[in-house]
Amino acid sequence: MTSAPALPATLWFTRCPVPTATGIAADRQWLTDEFAPDGITVRSLQDAEPDADREAHFTHALPGLFREGGNVPALWARSRGERTRLIGLTWIEERQVVLVAPGSGIRSADDLRGRRIALPVHRIAIDFWRAMALRGFEGALASAGLGLADTVPVDVPADGHPGQWAAELAALRQGDVDAVYVKGALAVEAARRSGAEVAVELDDLPDRRFRINNGTPRPITVHQDLLDEHPALVDRFLAVLLRAADWAAKSPAEVDRILGAETGAGAEGVAGAYRPGTHLTLHPDLSPERLALLAEQESALRAHGFLPEPVQVTAWADPEPLRRAAALNDAHPKSPLPAAP
Repeated sequence: MTSAPALPATLWFTRCPVPTATGIAADRQWLTDEFAPDGITVRSLQDAEPDADREAHFTHALPGLFREGGNVPALWARSRGERTRLIGLTWIEERQVVLVAPGSGIRSADDLRGRRIALPVHRIAIDFWRAMALRGFEGALASAGLGLADTVPVDVPADGHPGQWAAELAALRQGDVDAVYVKGALAVEAARRSGAEVAVELDDLPDRRFRINNGTPRPITVHQDLLDEHPALVDRFLAVLLRAADWAAKSPAEVDRILGAETGAGAEGVAGAYRPGTHLTLHPDLSPERLALLAEQESALRAHGFLPEPVQVTAWADPEPLRRAAALNDAHPKSPLPAAP
């Protein structure tokens, strides 16, 4: 008989600085508590020592890694041939806006016709910042029956501009561009500091397809090797995330505190980026609707040249771990998670 593979000494997780069940579970130390009895250490890629491969957040070239983050790097890694599987998707509204200079006269998506739009250029393996700007402008323009061809795209080199959106906002202040796409808590604070005005609130658009972007929908992925060798560990990890999402739904004030720590933004930035009810939206699923929205994102990213090969989203998805994780929770519906120390 072939013996079962030995349990890994370490499980890794990584998440973006946004609302995630992984971030909630990490803050409460529930992932550590879940696997400690097995002698497994659970470590955050963001908090790891320098010996950790932090590029794995983008490449997912670490078999013991769980990733809950933007879909641009996740799709890119799969497109490059990394053996990952999609095991969950969330849809969390994270304020997306188009900013303009005061007195520009741009007040709507239709007013972007013929205007110069900022497209950042970052010298990184997968420029998800540029992808976000492209998709943000595409969504805004589509809401008015327009497309990128109706605007004047302007490349904005990001080198030498520390901070998110800094290069684009500097270009806006200097008059080099007419409109900038931003999203999230830090963007709310940066926009306020720069004095920019909101021309388009994508969150107010009725069709969520106009808001498909890097974080909408946001995937949870795992390496195929871990899923093949230790499916029960994957199930248990997901079960903790489900329970963390359950806890978040009843703890809005604590979620706001954790979001402040995760995003690095103050209370005003968090309140401006995440509308009331965000704490209710952290549960992952693999519904046909979310898979279809991710497939639209894949098609757009491929059209813009971000993906070297197509990714068949439905084939990439494996719903069984999430189904088994839900069953684990159903078997113990009254078992509360321990309080954080």
